[in-house]
Amino acid sequence: MAQVAKMRIDANADVNLHAATVAIKSFQARRFAGTYADLLATPEYGRAARFFLEDLYSDKDYSLRDAQFARIAGGLQRIFPQQVVATAVALAKLHVLTEKLDRRMAEVWMEKAPSVAAEEVSRYVDCWEAVDRRRDRDDQLDMVLNIGFELDRLTRIPGLRLMLRMMRRPAQAAGIGSLQAFLESGFDIFAHMSSKGSGAQYFLSTIRDRETSWIKQLSSPDKSRSKFALKACLASD
Repeated sequence: MAQVAKMRIDANADVNLHAATVAIKSFQARRFAGTYADLLATPEYGRAARFFLEDLYSDKDYSLRDAQFARIAGGLQRIFPQQVVATAVALAKLHVLTEKLDRRMAEVWMEKAPSVAAEEVSRYVDCWEAVDRRRDRDDQLDMVLNIGFELDRLTRIPGLRLMLRMMRRPAQAAGIGSLQAFLESGFDIFAHMSSKGSGAQYFLSTIRDRETSWIKQLSSPDKSRSKFALKACLASD
């Protein structure tokens, strides 16, 4: 979290870098919304898709939640149930990797100023090609999926939801209400899907298949095809 905080401070100190970072995150959030427009529109998976879009990855400012996590990271095991700790740590690691990838994309984004605003898609594809880091992209997806599967598993542990709810007041008193709300929200959303049989498994499998396809597509040397696919996806957002 200290790494993430430093990257944010550096970006905020540079107007152009900050604008580029916001542009990258916003573009990727719109791509996600377009890719999962069908799931977002359903009562079964809409909350889960919004959770991924708004709480795991978006252009939203996570500074408060991150600061709370960093403040209590050393004593995390004394505050939350042990089963929750590993998920929180995995989230932090995902956050660091995501910020590093976005930072590098933003740096290249600044170098590839478009001639017209309509070139946004081409600019993004060019940045992806220049940054590359295919292995990190695959690792990022694996980390997201592992967090999802772990949340699904946690919902099946008897008494854990009650234990997490009982932590609400201590969390507020400790000044980590934002982190507590995130954990409760994720738990409830996956519990809702798990109550529908294999709903969580279907949702996560859909994420895996579609994101794997996007990584493969954007890493392909056929840039014209990648640009066409992105434009179609953004149009469905």
